[in-house]
Amino acid sequence: MSVEALIITLLIGGIAGWLAATVMRGRGLGIVGNIVVGILGAFLASFLLPRIGIVIGGGWLGAIIHAFIGAVILLFLISLIKRA
Repeated sequence: MSVEALIITLLIGGIAGWLAATVMRGRGLGIVGNIVVGILGAFLASFLLPRIGIVIGGGWLGAIIHAFIGAVILLFLISLIKRA
């Protein structure tokens, strides 16, 4: 992964983490935590979603949607672990 791709993934992950925390009210982890979850969700989604056959176009919007899906899944899993 090039430096440019890494920076773009971090940016998109930050946006996706903020969006996911907004959608999943009460399950956020604060600003920094949500950005970290978004970044991890972006990596998770970029690895997992194409493998299971989910491809949502390309470009910035497709990348944000992929990262958003990954961040929502990650926030959901974290909330299940925190509840247990």
